[in-house]
Amino acid sequence: MGNANRMGLNESGLNEYGALERVALRHPRAAFGGPEAVAASWRALGYGAAPDFAQACADYDRFAAILADAGAAIDFLPAGNGLTLDSLYVRDAALITPGGIVLANMGKAARGGEPEAMGAAGQALGLSVAGRIAGAGRLEGGDVIWLDRATCAVGQGYRTNAAGIGQLKAILGPEVEVIVVPLPHYRGPEDVFHLMSIISPLDADLALVHSPLMPVVFREWLLARGIELIEVAEDELDTLGCNALALRPRRCLMAEGNPRTRARLEVAGCEVLTYAATEISMKGAGGPTCLTRPLVRG
Repeated sequence: MGNANRMGLNESGLNEYGALERVALRHPRAAFGGPEAVAASWRALGYGAAPDFAQACADYDRFAAILADAGAAIDFLPAGNGLTLDSLYVRDAALITPGGIVLANMGKAARGGEPEAMGAAGQALGLSVAGRIAGAGRLEGGDVIWLDRATCAVGQGYRTNAAGIGQLKAILGPEVEVIVVPLPHYRGPEDVFHLMSIISPLDADLALVHSPLMPVVFREWLLARGIELIEVAEDELDTLGCNALALRPRRCLMAEGNPRTRARLEVAGCEVLTYAATEISMKGAGGPTCLTRPLVRG
């Protein structure tokens, strides 16, 4: 795995629920730039409202502190030319694989500069680049979920297409089984909808899901693997209730304001932490998994 070993990147932790040991973030100061840049661009990027820059920075500081208190070492990614407010949501620009990072090719055209910026930042951190999605291929990190070292699920929808999935399969090789999950039209091509919009793994045998938007075949496949499915409260899907970041097995972080879903997770034996999400998550429709690019999990 080349330079990736310098950061302790390991294959055994290639999942979405192990103890979060190292994570890449991009602070609003780097992603947003300032109040003027926010005011000039939020509408074109499809935000629900303009984030308050000062409040976003303060809320993000607390968000990062939760990760640090949980034991994660944080690498803050820099600002860069061609990046937009969306670069706050660092998961989408790249994914971690057994051979290093794979740079995405964004389905949202305005985010086109993010993968190269992530590649440069990753190499500065000692991560090798295993490959990149190119040409007509489209793939975003929010559509890729690792169940274990040898199995990942990839959502095929408006942000990730068949060509992108084919390129990813070629990079991963025959050692990794890629489960393709067809995604619904839902609210159309302009909506922020990824596979991780409807499933958040919280342990090897537990996941938070929204079954009404999940293909039957994929749902049955998860159940056949012995994964217990906890349903997000129907009226909390739009408040990012289905987007939960595992800090370690059965300990997770989710947006404030989803009490029914939180209660269901607690009944299932999860410890649930929350953060103020209005400025850094709700307005841009990106929850805690979107805000983070886990690099090393235990």
